[in-house]
Amino acid sequence: MPVDTLNWLVPLAGAVLGAVFGAITQRTGLCSMGGIADAVGFGDTQRLRTWGVATAVAVLGTQALAATRGVDLGASLYTGARWTWLSHALGGAAFGVGMTLASGCGSRNAVRLGAGSLKALVVLLVLGLSAWMTLKGALAPLRVHGLDTVAVELGRAQDLPTLFAGAAGPPSVAWRLGLAVAFGGGLLALCLGTRIHRPPTGHLVGAAIVGLVIAGGWWVTGDLGFVAEHPDTLAPAWVATQSHRPESFTFVAPVVGGLELALLWTDASLHPTFGVATLVGTVAGAAVMARVDGSFHWQGFADAGDLARHLAGGALMGFGGVCALGCTTGQGLAGLSTLALGAFETVAAIAVGCVVTLKAIERGAFGH
Repeated sequence: MPVDTLNWLVPLAGAVLGAVFGAITQRTGLCSMGGIADAVGFGDTQRLRTWGVATAVAVLGTQALAATRGVDLGASLYTGARWTWLSHALGGAAFGVGMTLASGCGSRNAVRLGAGSLKALVVLLVLGLSAWMTLKGALAPLRVHGLDTVAVELGRAQDLPTLFAGAAGPPSVAWRLGLAVAFGGGLLALCLGTRIHRPPTGHLVGAAIVGLVIAGGWWVTGDLGFVAEHPDTLAPAWVATQSHRPESFTFVAPVVGGLELALLWTDASLHPTFGVATLVGTVAGAAVMARVDGSFHWQGFADAGDLARHLAGGALMGFGGVCALGCTTGQGLAGLSTLALGAFETVAAIAVGCVVTLKAIERGAFGH
């Protein structure tokens, strides 16, 4: 397919997938931070199990694509041979603190924006500015010359199928699918194995669709949008992605990309990307669903303290999301779907940051 066609087809497909993601998450309340808060505060694991089902389906679908369609997960940002463990740990923890202060992660705030939350708009703008500073601005030296210098050179891609294959070379289809079934199937069994706090069937179906949407993102960018020989460079290329690699859903870098497009629209070097399109689609899908189910309403900040907490949360999410290479969606769904070592570490660090902040809020550390 011609590259010019892919330059609009890949973002268009991303917008459609984003609309599905936004509509379902708005309808079901799928939220990683909410799931952790319910579990910590009330012992209710229903929303956490729902998120687990989405993750399991994303793993199974993505690994199946890698095994059968040749989607090169080894070319993604998540699976590099250099494991920047300190960036994952501190970035993930910062993101976990930030999403708790900001009433949700980047994806949740995109959905809340679609449902009428002006608070979410402010959070996303601050997240984008903070992430931009961490990628290219005043905070970039701290990341590049500080956190990212502490790393382990693995000598091969850091996804579990490749690590388990060892010196034998690329993982076989059997290795890849076996590990996917072991992890994804085990997670499904854990989430669905008992009736206590089992999510409603509708929510489980929605979570499964979200998992398929994540896998769909990998297919769009890694298969549909892949050209073996780009006409300009004569090298393999992944068309219309922000990272110039195969990618799926994430809600940090696309906010930066959206701001760049809005502010520098006449720059001929900038084009709509899959990530920006998924962000726009998510907001639009959530808005339509909120109108349909009657949940749309305008919402602002309660007071100055509420504003301050959300500003701090957005800033921490932007910084942490860039350092950790993703958010609860970027690492928690898309990253984990690659079975990358850094994704597991980041998700654990996000959870720790979230739990610590929830406990601090219970003690009144951030006011009321």
